[in-house]
Amino acid sequence: MNLDMTKGSPLKLILKFLFPVLLGNLFQQFYNMADTIIVGRFVGPQALAAVGATGTISFFILGFMMGITTGFTVLTAQRFGAGDYEGVRKSVGNAFVLSAVVTVIMTVLSVAGMDWILEIMQTPDDIFEMSKSYITIICGGLVFTILYNLAASVLRAVGNSRVPLYFLILSATLNIILDLVFIIVFHWGVAGAAAATVISQGVSGFLCLIYLLTKIDFLKLKKEHFALDRNGAMNQIRIGVPMALQFSITAIGTMMVQAALNMLGSTIVAAYTAACKVEQLVTTAFQAMGATMATYSAQNWGVHSVDRLRRGSKTAVAISCIYSIVIYGVVNLILPYATALFFDGDITEVIGYVRTYIMICGIFFIPLGLIFIYRNLLQGCGYTLIPTLGGVVELVSRGIFAFLAAQAHSYTGVCIANASAWCTAGIYLWIAYLFIMRGIIRKDEEKKELHQRVNEMI
Repeated sequence: MNLDMTKGSPLKLILKFLFPVLLGNLFQQFYNMADTIIVGRFVGPQALAAVGATGTISFFILGFMMGITTGFTVLTAQRFGAGDYEGVRKSVGNAFVLSAVVTVIMTVLSVAGMDWILEIMQTPDDIFEMSKSYITIICGGLVFTILYNLAASVLRAVGNSRVPLYFLILSATLNIILDLVFIIVFHWGVAGAAAATVISQGVSGFLCLIYLLTKIDFLKLKKEHFALDRNGAMNQIRIGVPMALQFSITAIGTMMVQAALNMLGSTIVAAYTAACKVEQLVTTAFQAMGATMATYSAQNWGVHSVDRLRRGSKTAVAISCIYSIVIYGVVNLILPYATALFFDGDITEVIGYVRTYIMICGIFFIPLGLIFIYRNLLQGCGYTLIPTLGGVVELVSRGIFAFLAAQAHSYTGVCIANASAWCTAGIYLWIAYLFIMRGIIRKDEEKKELHQRVNEMI
């Protein structure tokens, strides 16, 4: 099930890798939505707002960890593409050691500083304690979240996108069952939802790890593979840290938006939470395409196939644009039914807020797709600064509109903040990609000319 993406039709390879990742992301979104739906319907709107108020904090912390683990496995994909299997094993061993260190640090810092973070976010008083309970449990279980994400990233780096899907389906099913038991039977409220998430991720993480270490011959690690290889580890840190910071920079912008939103009260926070869940569900295809392009570009960069990189990027952009147009129409049609899932009773008070968010942000699905494609493609090739600066562009754009929205107490301004970030960062990364590709092609042509001159002299 390991897929070599350096040979064959880019379209067929991209689609073959994309669909399992997409299904996995959808199941992940489904069980995230299960938390939200069950909390909203069986605990209440305030509990839904409490979970929603911590969404950007989760994105900040979990995004940092997901970014760094994905970055650690870029080297794995490059070495796999080059056929260096001993190098693959060393990179995987390094990734586990480095991830363990970062996980301990992030767990301690996030749990210890949660009160301060929630206060900075201007979390409403009526949902403060519930928000703290939910996010503290999530942060306490970081080790299980990272275990799954790292093991899944390693498998995807060697072209295996199906096995992570199977374990994610199991995790999603278990999460929903535990949600129902902890919330409806045991009455644990938002703490039950958080516990269900942590436990289900732990189960999928351990199973994914066992498969990785026992079922794939060239990934069977020995003790010496966990001894840090200095050059390899520095390379992984060089790629992983900027990728993590890129996620965190983006998250800081969303936290600014959340702070502006929190000033509008728990009812609007609940409506915004429902809208974001719908948006995240339909845009998970962009995340899947990003993961696909990270592996595709890393493997092809390992054999320095620039032409395949360009062909693959064009294919990915075409798929993403078609999807963006279709899904914008679909989501507007199903929006009333989707919104009703999150609330028990009349949705008249919230449906307007939900529709405003989707109508504004949905127009910019195409540049959002470009962000995931070009950011992951460049990172897969080992370029870290440009994608990180893309996060800075997002932060500045989102921050400006979030500040203005906060000053005006404007919900529409909050929605525009996200849309503006997608638009500016998407355009920036597209231009950056074109600039970098032209530079690579120019250098290759210069090398060919030099080689030809040397041969003529000989």
